[in-house]
Amino acid sequence: MTAARMTRTAPTARRMKRSIFPMFFFTDCHTPFVFIISPAGQLPLRDAQGCSNVKKRLWPQTKNAIHRWHKWYNGNTGGINMTGKFSKYLKNRKPALQELVRLLGEKYAYASVLATDVAGTSISVDRSTTSVNPSGLTECGFVVKVFDGRAYVEYATNEIDAKHLEDVIFAVDRLVAAQTTVPSVSVGLLKEEPIVKRFNRKNVGKDLSAEAIIALLKGFVETTIASDPLIVNVRAGIETTEISKLFLSKAKDLEQYYTWSNPRSYVLARRGEVTKYAYDGFGDNSVERALGALGDLIGKTAKLAIELLDAIPPKPGYYEIVTDPSITGLIAHEAFGHGVEMDMFVKDRAAAKDYMGKRVASPLVSMRDGAASAFSVASYFFDDDGVLAGNTKIIDKGILVAGISDVLSALQLGKTPTGNSRRESYKRKAYTRMTNTFFEKGKSHFDEMIVSVKEGYFIAKTNNGMEDPKNWGIQCTAHYGREIKDGKFTGKIVSPVVMSGYVIDLLESISAVSSDFDVIGSGSCGKGYKEWVRVSDGGPCLKAKVKIG
Repeated sequence: MTAARMTRTAPTARRMKRSIFPMFFFTDCHTPFVFIISPAGQLPLRDAQGCSNVKKRLWPQTKNAIHRWHKWYNGNTGGINMTGKFSKYLKNRKPALQELVRLLGEKYAYASVLATDVAGTSISVDRSTTSVNPSGLTECGFVVKVFDGRAYVEYATNEIDAKHLEDVIFAVDRLVAAQTTVPSVSVGLLKEEPIVKRFNRKNVGKDLSAEAIIALLKGFVETTIASDPLIVNVRAGIETTEISKLFLSKAKDLEQYYTWSNPRSYVLARRGEVTKYAYDGFGDNSVERALGALGDLIGKTAKLAIELLDAIPPKPGYYEIVTDPSITGLIAHEAFGHGVEMDMFVKDRAAAKDYMGKRVASPLVSMRDGAASAFSVASYFFDDDGVLAGNTKIIDKGILVAGISDVLSALQLGKTPTGNSRRESYKRKAYTRMTNTFFEKGKSHFDEMIVSVKEGYFIAKTNNGMEDPKNWGIQCTAHYGREIKDGKFTGKIVSPVVMSGYVIDLLESISAVSSDFDVIGSGSCGKGYKEWVRVSDGGPCLKAKVKIG
């Protein structure tokens, strides 16, 4: 695993940082710590190795980064205009990166570079404000990784060019020399099959100017507010991203470009002293199509917000439930998503490693994860370690059959990597992360599932969830539920709904899985309390029994 890591940050092409001066930090894969050489606004005369003239060596990269940021700002605040092409910036840097891999490959058994350039725009409108901003997902930078026969070492920076390759090599060499003071886990050499591929997935439909999008969103907001005096505010928005990534090693030359759009709605309703809200969103690879569906979505969100004014908390107890696809996805995510991330196996933090080949769920349950398992927000062509997208069956008819992994966890466990190595950004290390995680569809009909419920709830709209992979505790929070008695909806609505229990008990209680199926591409997931990446949720509807309250 990575024994040491250093990140150098100046203003990137996509997002200005707090300080224009670089900062360095080292992390061990188990116990992170930070060592700041350069406080914000100050630059030392010498670096950690006593090298003088640091300002002279680093200013060209800093100046170039500022230039690229201004270029983005001037070119991307006019609207959502997808380029439809792999990043020109990365394409121009590619010869230098290939030379860097060649030079590092002469002294290290393994050498690779991941280059990322993510652009995006977020536009939102409510009754009093309009905002156009860069997406919070924007980034532009590089991760250099080498293996010296003992451990893997990473160096991250937001600037690499042909004139300063010796600076990068110097930094990598310094990290390799420093790793003897950092606790590490010995692993072997990554084995790679030669592959050269280019992937491109463009935005579908026409581009739209910021003015056109704002006018459309304002129309949605004004119409919805005017539709009912109980509605006090509406926020309508859309966020788009263009992702370009390049992965180079001795054996691999991979490029990918793809886009995604997320329309969102939020409605606030008030009656007297009672205020409630509702929200919704989805994903699409077409800005035009996403905006076309947003009006209906806002209308449904407004109707729900008004209904929630009459919501009461549910009475605690054990109930039969039927879940909507978003809650089904949340259960999958928390039950055997994080629990089968195999970097947790390496650290002995997941019980699932001892249950491979054993029954963990109802025979009606089969579950998958993978960037290639569905088309959604987490559908990429290769992961951040250059492994092609996977489609992993995790549970097969109730039997736990596989986990998901990044390359280094797979290497330590003697497994084949599944294409789940993901970074929050180039500034962070790679972990095993979920992508599109879902239960496979079944054969039951939704109406029949509702009719079969004696007393319980239809649970809908994901709020949040937590899990304990070591002890298999689970907690899932839904925004609302609709009461069911004797197979019929009573008209009563409850909110919020907190479900908890033991993972195996919950999955074993599943007695029906619907033939309806929907993957929703609008989610994000953290690892612990940080390391956020985009994930989808969704799947079929489930009938199960769970503790509420």
